[in-house]
Amino acid sequence: MKLADLRKVAIRRQIRIRFPIRNGMECVVTEHGLAQVPALRSVPDFNLEQELSSAGTFILEPVDASPSGSRQVRREELDSMIAAAAPGAPAAHEEE
Repeated sequence: MKLADLRKVAIRRQIRIRFPIRNGMECVVTEHGLAQVPALRSVPDFNLEQELSSAGTFILEPVDASPSGSRQVRREELDSMIAAAAPGAPAAHEEE
């Protein structure tokens, strides 16, 4: 999983994806595909791609006022969401 994959899913599903960074901060990938670290106040001493590779849990937040609200998912579930959203991914239901 790469940051570009998270950006695509966030845009297509119109969600925000949050994941923790080792230094205690949090990265937010917005529904516009922007990766932001809101608590960042100076030049970062970390690489978001590397931080993403060590993240195990993610919080998915709908942009609209959905009654389902935000939910926490593990890396494996997010990987499957990314695979399903990829171009050329097999359809969920194929007709014979």
